[in-house]
Amino acid sequence: MRICVLTGGGDCPGLNAVIRAVVRKGERHYGDDLLGSLDGYRGLLDTETVSLDIESMRGTLPRGGTVLGTSRIQPYAFPDGLERVRRTIDALGIDALVVIGGEGTLACARALSDDGFRLVGVPKTIDNDISGTDLTFGFDTAVQIATDAIDRLHTTAESHDRVMVVEVMGRHVGHIATWVGIAAGATITLIPEVPFDIEQVCASLLRRHQRGRYASILVVAEGALPRPGSLELPDKVYDQFGHVRLGGISTLVATEIERRTGFETRVTTLGHVQRGGTPTAFDRVLSTRFGLAAIDAVHEGAWGEMVALRGGDIVRVPLAEAVATLKVVDPHLWDDASQFFA
Repeated sequence: MRICVLTGGGDCPGLNAVIRAVVRKGERHYGDDLLGSLDGYRGLLDTETVSLDIESMRGTLPRGGTVLGTSRIQPYAFPDGLERVRRTIDALGIDALVVIGGEGTLACARALSDDGFRLVGVPKTIDNDISGTDLTFGFDTAVQIATDAIDRLHTTAESHDRVMVVEVMGRHVGHIATWVGIAAGATITLIPEVPFDIEQVCASLLRRHQRGRYASILVVAEGALPRPGSLELPDKVYDQFGHVRLGGISTLVATEIERRTGFETRVTTLGHVQRGGTPTAFDRVLSTRFGLAAIDAVHEGAWGEMVALRGGDIVRVPLAEAVATLKVVDPHLWDDASQFFA
């Protein structure tokens, strides 16, 4: 078979490991001819692909990012998008697609599947917000990077008796913030699922610091929101794809903490460093397993399905199930995290 692989949405540690596994088993075990679509769906729209083989993927297992490039461009954004994709597939003799991406990329894949395209999905996002799978690759790396950073911030915070506010990724869900908060021993964690009360946050810090010389670390997901009416927010700004530009909530929180408590407060925004660089060993293994399972799914005709991790096993779930709702933080895990708040 001739199979085309694409990576869409934001880059993520482990993408190259997935591609490598698809190519390795596809070429060696099935005798496939592998292609890569450049910059996600754009390559299919503009007929820009590259050949993939075992030799070309050597050395890519530990590399972050994606050798194929990525973008948020989708066929349905263009009046002739589906026609252009079909033209590319027909011209290149592509038998199937392996689509690696997060919520937006897989939602598009689900729509393409409904429109008759033969494809299999692979879940990718550091946010870990895709339903149907216990974990997505890239999440473990993001958590480890953020935890390492906060471990370092603890020492400077303690030296100056400061409050440090650390902003991590998490647009709609707080998986990264929750895990990092537990792992790094955060004083307080703020996530999108649970609107916060800035008065309660400040009162908790005041009680904590009155007990002696303390430093406090707050972990804040970029999509965290205050309770309605409790804190004035700046006007929303949208990007070209209609997504709200996030980031800055930590600065707002820090400003209010310093104003209300008098404690010196500093902000660290980890931003894109969380999804850059070398993937952890766990993410390399998970990505490899996903890639191997994806090429098997292609050869078994599991069209419109996504490979997933459930209870340690790699299974398949319908893309419709995977993109139906965002996976939010488990209330039981949040309760565990809350036990350690100030």
